[in-house]
Amino acid sequence: MNSGICPKCGLPKELCICEEVAKEQQRITVKVSKRRYGKEVTVVDGLDPYEIDLEDLSKFLKGRLACGGTVKENSIELQGNHRDRVKELLTTRGYSIDNIS
Repeated sequence: MNSGICPKCGLPKELCICEEVAKEQQRITVKVSKRRYGKEVTVVDGLDPYEIDLEDLSKFLKGRLACGGTVKENSIELQGNHRDRVKELLTTRGYSIDNIS
C-alpha cells in the first residue's frame, strides 16, 4: 500500500525530490584517459550508484554523443574524447556546473 510513497524522503512519488537533491550533492569528475593503441576514453566518475541510475545516464550520454560505452565500478566510460560535451549534457540533465570538474 505504500507504493506511492518514497522510502527515502517520505513524500508521495509525484513530489519526491530525492534525485534532485542527489544531483546537487554529486562531485563529478570528467577526464580523458588513453587506452591501448592510443584510443581515448572519457571517464565520468564521482556518481553515487545508489542515488543515481547509472545505466539510464549512460544510455542518455551514449545516445546524445553517438558513441559506445559502459558502466564500470561506479563510473561511466565513453569511447572517444567527449569531455566538453559531457559537461554540457550533464548540466542540461540537472547537475550543477560548479560540481563538475
